[in-house]
Amino acid sequence: MAAGGVRWGPAAVAALVAAAVLGPLAAVALRGGEVAALAPADWAALRFTLAQAAVSAALSVLLAVPVARALARRRFPGRGLFVTLTGAPFILPGIVAVMGLVAVFGRSGWLAAGLAPLGLPPPRLYGAQGVVLAHVFLNLPLAVRMILNGWAAIPGERLRLAAALDLPPGAVVRHVEVPMLRAVVPGAFVAVFLICTTSFAVALTLGGGPAATTVELAVFHAIRFEFDLARGAALAGVQVMLCTAAAAAAGALAAPSGLAGGLGRVAALRPRGAWLAAQDAAVLVSAGLFLALPIAAVLAGGAAALPVLPDAVWPAAARTLVVALPSAALAVAGALALSGGRRRQAAGMLPLAASPLALGTGLFLIVFPLADPAAVALPVTVAVNAILALPFALRLIAPARAEVAAAEGRLARSLGLPPAAVWRLVILPRLRRPIGLALGLAAALAAGDLGAIALFAREGGETLPLLVQRLMAAYRMEAAAAAALVLAAVSFALFAAFDLWGRRADA
Repeated sequence: MAAGGVRWGPAAVAALVAAAVLGPLAAVALRGGEVAALAPADWAALRFTLAQAAVSAALSVLLAVPVARALARRRFPGRGLFVTLTGAPFILPGIVAVMGLVAVFGRSGWLAAGLAPLGLPPPRLYGAQGVVLAHVFLNLPLAVRMILNGWAAIPGERLRLAAALDLPPGAVVRHVEVPMLRAVVPGAFVAVFLICTTSFAVALTLGGGPAATTVELAVFHAIRFEFDLARGAALAGVQVMLCTAAAAAAGALAAPSGLAGGLGRVAALRPRGAWLAAQDAAVLVSAGLFLALPIAAVLAGGAAALPVLPDAVWPAAARTLVVALPSAALAVAGALALSGGRRRQAAGMLPLAASPLALGTGLFLIVFPLADPAAVALPVTVAVNAILALPFALRLIAPARAEVAAAEGRLARSLGLPPAAVWRLVILPRLRRPIGLALGLAAALAAGDLGAIALFAREGGETLPLLVQRLMAAYRMEAAAAAALVLAAVSFALFAAFDLWGRRADA
C-alpha cells in the first residue's frame, strides 16, 4: 500500500503541475482567438519585446565573458565573497532594482550630479535604454555564473599543457577558451533572453508608451485598465509562444566544446604580465561598481526615508510573507516529488513555457465568472509563484537526489526499509543543503514578484512589490524608497534564513 502511494504520489503531482500550467494556458487560448486579431500596437509590443530581450541578452553575455574570465584566472583575497555578492541582483526584487537604478542613473541621480559640473546633460533612463540597462543589471550576474562554470569545467590537463608549451595568450584563447565559449554562451544567451521576455516590473516602471511597451505590459493594460479580456488573452498566448520557443532553443543552440575529458582536477588560468593583471582588475572593479552602486543607493535612500515610511508597508509585508512562504514550500514539495525520474522532471520543467502574467491571465479568465478576483488575489499569487519556482527548485534538488540514490539506494533496498523510512532517514537528511537553497531562492523570488498580484489585487490588498510600484506611480519617491528597503530586507532575509538552515546540515 505504501509503495503504491509512493508510485502514485509523484504521478499525481506531475498531473497537478500539468493541469496548473495547461489549464490557464488553455483558458488563454480559448478566449484569445487568432493572433491575426491583434492590433498594430500589439505587434509593435511584440517587436519591442524581441528587440529589447535580444539586446539585453547580448549585452549581458558580452559583458559577462571578460568578468568570468578575470574571475577564472585570478585568485585574490575576497574572491569568494565577490562571486557570492554578484548573485545579489538576481535575488533583488525587480522593482527594488529599478529604484536603485533610478537613484544612480536617473535625471536626479548620482551620475547626473557628477555630469552637471562638466556641463553634460543627465542620462535618459526611461524608455528602451532604461529597460535594457535594468535587464543587464539583473542578468549580468546570472550570465557570469554560467560562463564561469564553463571555465571551471575546462580540463586541467589542457591548461597545464598550454602552460608547458608556453603558448601565447592568443593561442590559449583560440584552442582552449573559444571551444568552451561556443558551448556555454548560446545557453546563457537564451536563458537571459527568456528572462527578459517575461520581465514585467522593469517594463512597467521604466518602459511604457507606444515605443517601449512589452507584451507583458500590453497584457496588463488590456486586462487591468481596458478590461478587454479577449485582447489580453490573445497577447498572453503570444507570450506563451515566445517562452516556449526560447525554452526549446536553450538546448538546441548549445554546441559541444570539443574538449576531451580530463581527470576532473581543476586548474586555474594564471597568465603572467602586469598588463593582463591590470586589465582583469579594471574589469572586476567596473563590474563590481556597476552591480554594487544601485544596491548601495537603495540602502542609503531607504534608510534616509525611513521617517516617512507609510503605515501600509506592514500589512503589505505580512501579505508578502503569506505569498512567499507557502509558494516556497509548495515549490520544494513538488520538486521533491518529481525529482526521482526523468519523465517526472520533464513535467516539472513545463512552467518554463509560461510567464507569470500569462498564467495570471488564464487564472483571471477562469476566476472572473465565478468570484471576485480581488478575493482570491493571495491564493492565486501563491499558486502562480509556486508553479514558476518549481523548475528552479527541481534543478537544485534533482541532481542531489540522484547522487543519494546512487550512493545509498542499494543499501536501503538490502535493508528492506519502507519508503517512508528511506525518505526520513536517508533522502531528506542528505538533501538538506539543496532544499534550503531552493526554499530560499523560491521564497525570495515570490516575495519580489509583481506579476499575478498586479492583475488581482485592489487598493489596500497590495504586497510589498505592488505597494512600491504604486508609490512610485504616485511620485511618492521617498515613501517608495523606504518601502523598497523593507522589501529588499524581507527578500534577503528569507533567502539567507533558508540557505543558512540548509548549510547547517554540514555543521
